[in-house]
Amino acid sequence: MTRKVRDAAIRIKLQEMTESIDMVKEYLPDSVDSFRQLGIVKDGIYKRAEYAIENVFDICAIVNADLQLGVPGTDENILDNLVQHGVLAPTMRQNVKAMKGFRNIVVHRYGAIDDALAFSILEEHIGDFALFRREVERFLQSMNQR
Repeated sequence: MTRKVRDAAIRIKLQEMTESIDMVKEYLPDSVDSFRQLGIVKDGIYKRAEYAIENVFDICAIVNADLQLGVPGTDENILDNLVQHGVLAPTMRQNVKAMKGFRNIVVHRYGAIDDALAFSILEEHIGDFALFRREVERFLQSMNQR
């Protein structure tokens, strides 16, 4: 039996994620020292990164629900389900888990974020969002061909 996924809802979330990451890239400076000096712009970078990560998890939850992969207890269960059913590669599961870790730092330790660590994470992993988008689009394309 073929299951339907909410293609339009997922694509909207992908677009919102991409727009946020594009803004982060636009304002992310070349050095940690410059990053530390950004003031409210740095706060905006953190908020946009957080929003992009929330979109990633929204997409994962939509796919998990639409494919009826079971009622997950945690975000980790959703990622496991998506890997098990070939929606995401195992390496992407690790990338998305790392995104969640970064999001938790931003959300729960906002006043005490280590800017140097955050800058290096952003610089090193900003490309993970494009990889995630490609995997989701590949999945959507495969669903539309069924």
